[in-house]
Amino acid sequence: MHDYSTIVGVIEMRDKNIPLTSIRQRYGIGYSGIDLILTRYKDSGLTLKEFLALDPSQAEELIYPPKNIRNGDIPMPDFELYYERMVSKGSRVNMFYCWLDYKSKHPDGYQSSQFYEYFNRFIEKNYGGDKVAMAVERIPGEKMYIDWVGDQPELLTDPSTGEIRKVHVFTTTLGFSSCVYAEIFLDEKLPSFINGVVHALEYYQAVPKYLVPDNLKTAVTKHSKDELTLNSVFSDLEDFYDVIVVPPPPRKPKGKPSVENHVRFLETHLIERLKKDIYTSLEELNRTTQKIIATINQDEFRQKSDIRKTRMYAFEAYDKPRMRPLPGGCYALCDYRYYARVPDNYHLEYDGHYYSVLYTYHGKPAILKATMSEIRICDENNRLICRHPRSYKDFPRYITDVAHMPEHHQYYKELNAHDGAYYRRWASVFGESMVTLIDRVLRSAKHEEQAYNSCKGMLHMCNEVPRHLVSEAAQMCIDANACKYSYFKKALSKVTDKHTSSTDRTDHLPEHENIRGRDCYQ
Repeated sequence: MHDYSTIVGVIEMRDKNIPLTSIRQRYGIGYSGIDLILTRYKDSGLTLKEFLALDPSQAEELIYPPKNIRNGDIPMPDFELYYERMVSKGSRVNMFYCWLDYKSKHPDGYQSSQFYEYFNRFIEKNYGGDKVAMAVERIPGEKMYIDWVGDQPELLTDPSTGEIRKVHVFTTTLGFSSCVYAEIFLDEKLPSFINGVVHALEYYQAVPKYLVPDNLKTAVTKHSKDELTLNSVFSDLEDFYDVIVVPPPPRKPKGKPSVENHVRFLETHLIERLKKDIYTSLEELNRTTQKIIATINQDEFRQKSDIRKTRMYAFEAYDKPRMRPLPGGCYALCDYRYYARVPDNYHLEYDGHYYSVLYTYHGKPAILKATMSEIRICDENNRLICRHPRSYKDFPRYITDVAHMPEHHQYYKELNAHDGAYYRRWASVFGESMVTLIDRVLRSAKHEEQAYNSCKGMLHMCNEVPRHLVSEAAQMCIDANACKYSYFKKALSKVTDKHTSSTDRTDHLPEHENIRGRDCYQ
């Protein structure tokens, strides 16, 4: 038994006189299977348009009626026994194991596809619950349902190798209007999921009250009857769009029938249309997807009495007026990292780089949020502590805000940040002789870095000394070819002592009106 997409695809391709070989290669189905589908479709007397108008389940039963899986010559499996084994506490028995057990006892019994079909009908009949469905009032503008289409079609062709790649179809549906959005991605990872949500809201140009994602690992960390834990990314998404993320109840496939029905609908009316062409880029594939979605949203509903008329009409008339406008700006996807404690060096690692946080947070939990351009660090309560521009350079790997450092770390950072050019610039304040002296001190060391302390000490000595005396002392060192810290210290002391002595001697009496000079005694 083949699924609805395969059935429709076989019928449509044969209707266009496509060779059986091509159909077989496309769907991986044998000639007998193709013949069975085409024969029963022909016997139905339906036109292609009438057949496509059927619900998927009706179409499948038309081609594979329930009686077709019954055969008096084939022993029936004990499904009650198998079901009890599967649901028993701690059991790891699955349907495939049950089929293997059945085939070991009845080698001529049903094949796996027939076994699964019959087993599913047994479960639906006996454990599927009440067939009476509860009417659900869809409130305009209230919910946007989100899911991935189960089918992963091979639609993207590498032009250089001819290799065909599988793609993933993201879809959303508004609860009342059933207005759909779809986008193709290369995977189903979190960035793709979030981008799909953002692009869907941009497509609607409005925000509903609730976002209802399936219980996907990308969206939901934990969901039981007692506890719901969303992926931390959704906290920022909720804040930015002022929306509430509420997944459907766990293990309840009918918790969001609207999107489930539309997923099956898109498997046929979107994917089958996409299969008609060849695409060499994701952009080209998505452009075609948007054209098909626009057509689907403009198609009239089958029931003429439906007040919605078309999906787009219902959206514009009922959904959008009750939805909020988009917030200003653009939502930036963050990559989240949780740290149980900030290291003692108060730097958090991300993508091979280390970003500082205020040193007082060391030992405490923290959350790092990375966008394409920025690193944000928050405390355990998601309150912002600091920001850094995101670095993509190989070096430096440590991105440190000096304000995050304790005072003694700031001192050592400043000390270690100086190089030979720094000390030469400092020496230039005291004249050319001092520049020459510092240059010779730096060059005299085996490694320039080994002379930094000497240079720093010599220049610090000059701070309280007149510049002409510093130049004199430096020149003495140069003339004596003794460009060392110890000799400069002695030379500077010598010139300052000489200067002090000369200024302390009195060569003439101070002038004053009450003091008479030698001329008065001639």
